[in-house]
Amino acid sequence: MLIEIDDKSGFCFGVVTAIGKAEQSLTKGETVFSLGDIVHNRVEMQRLEELGLHSIRHEKFETLQGGTVLIRAHGEPPTTYERALRNGIRLIDATCPVVAKLQKRVLEAYKQMKPLGGQVVILGKRGHAEVVGLTGQVDGDAIVIEGVEDLESVDFSRPIYLLSQTTQSLTLFEQVKQEILNRTADPASVSVHDTICRQVANREPHLREFAGRFDTVIFVCGRKSSNGKVLFDVCRKANPRSYSIEEETELQAEWFDGTERVGICGATSTPKWLMERVAEAIKTRFGQPDQK
Repeated sequence: MLIEIDDKSGFCFGVVTAIGKAEQSLTKGETVFSLGDIVHNRVEMQRLEELGLHSIRHEKFETLQGGTVLIRAHGEPPTTYERALRNGIRLIDATCPVVAKLQKRVLEAYKQMKPLGGQVVILGKRGHAEVVGLTGQVDGDAIVIEGVEDLESVDFSRPIYLLSQTTQSLTLFEQVKQEILNRTADPASVSVHDTICRQVANREPHLREFAGRFDTVIFVCGRKSSNGKVLFDVCRKANPRSYSIEEETELQAEWFDGTERVGICGATSTPKWLMERVAEAIKTRFGQPDQK
């Protein structure tokens, strides 16, 4: 049996920066609160909590007086910054630059659509932290859709400005764009901007190739990871013997029956050290493979 860890899986640069900023403050002995999980990976969050990071919800943040709070890579709406200023909270802003640029574009799109009676439409997961931050730029006056089936909420007689959450699927975005152009009364009134992060999107074709090379594929990601769900689906379509786990304790012996080659990969929220731990567990429990 041979085990290979995908060298393109693991944290994207936005997550690396956010965790680095958190660790820098924690090593100084500061008490640092993270507004929501800094990364959608339970095992990595446990590691950071052991270093002293405290994850809090918005309800707790609103009553906090003073202290240090980290804004994660997903970003936050303007109201969060206003609350911090009022309550004397020091912010460590680790908003991903790609997300920050998109936040500005949402506001620009809104200003463009408002005098035309148009709509800002965002392809994204409702309730996701990044999407909450995006809609917050325009006081919630944007339409969030999760797929073609949600386009019933769009008025096709009015101008449309289509954007996307940074971690959405390129294929899905293209499907939504084409459906809007097909349904609209005036295609010229539709503005489309592909705002999907290429560091994330480019993993899809790579993972198709990667997953197809192995007898069994183990995809490691947190259950809360939106990006993880998208990428695991890519793996499973390329290789039906793909299995998603959060940590090595979930590995099952039957997955490796007749397996000679195992591929290990993960989401943008999956730490490399966790994939390495999974590889070691497979080696110890299911054979003595040479790890590539």
